[in-house]
Amino acid sequence: MKRAAAALGSIALLVAGAWLVLRHESALLDRPLGLSAPTVYRVPPGASLARVAADLHRRGWLVAPHAWVMLARWRGEAGSLRAGEYELRPGLDARGLLGMLVRGEVLLHSFTIVDGWRVADLLAAMRRDPDIVKTLAAEPADLMAAFGERGLSPEGQFLPETYKFALGTTDVELLREAHRALAQVLDAAWKSRSPGLPIATEEQLLIVASIVEKESALPEERRRIAGLYLHRLQIGMRLQADPTVIYGLGERYQGRLHTIDLRTDGPYNTYTRSGLPPTPIALPGAAAIRASANPEQTDALYFVASGNGDGSHVFSATLAAQNAAVRAYLRQLRRREDAK
Repeated sequence: MKRAAAALGSIALLVAGAWLVLRHESALLDRPLGLSAPTVYRVPPGASLARVAADLHRRGWLVAPHAWVMLARWRGEAGSLRAGEYELRPGLDARGLLGMLVRGEVLLHSFTIVDGWRVADLLAAMRRDPDIVKTLAAEPADLMAAFGERGLSPEGQFLPETYKFALGTTDVELLREAHRALAQVLDAAWKSRSPGLPIATEEQLLIVASIVEKESALPEERRRIAGLYLHRLQIGMRLQADPTVIYGLGERYQGRLHTIDLRTDGPYNTYTRSGLPPTPIALPGAAAIRASANPEQTDALYFVASGNGDGSHVFSATLAAQNAAVRAYLRQLRRREDAK
């Protein structure tokens, strides 16, 4: 009996001791991690709870790894850690860290598609970004096939915007999000378009918007420039848009258009051909799309840079007025040259 009592006493002491240790370690979970500055920590795919706890302890951040593991198991979260990058900030404690890893509050990177880029510019920028996983060829033969739209020109099909993404995101996944965003903006703009526009499809709206994007430096001029080009379409006048010619020249364009460029026929030369070019010529932003769907009503058919250096234009309803505006612009250029 005495031996049994002694054994029970020993067990009670061990249980009590273990309880005190666990209580002490559990209290340590409320202490901030040893971080002096924001730190990025990566949980590899497939990493176990024990492996992560050991790594955090090795780094000196987690002082009670066993209690941390037991807490996760008690909560039923031992197998719920999500892989990815996490930004750990000073003041974060072990319990908060566990919640962050379970919820998958991963660090997000950003990538900006710039208004007016060509698809070639977009793909080149994605190849330079170290955080995007590359799966596409440098020059994909049929980029839109990845989105179930085989044969569609990719030009204009991705909405300029800043996109947030987690580590491990591929170029195709990011482009799919940008294409989905473009479709939503284009669909909404088409449904709310002004009546009587001389365009019949969303794709034609996108083409007009791409020209407006390249021609408008000032937000307040977008609707007027859209109205001008749609006015030209309405009356059967050729668009005579320099950006379409530049797009058609491709790598042959060296910064200046020449008379021979305007006279050399091609699918994107809106000086020699009537109507819209066959595809968009750039990636138009949401503002340019909305402006093209709801243009300003204008009798202007011509415009030229004002020469003020602010990107503004002078709009004219007659060729005589346009010629006068061009002469004024050239005089300003000569005065600037003389002043140098």
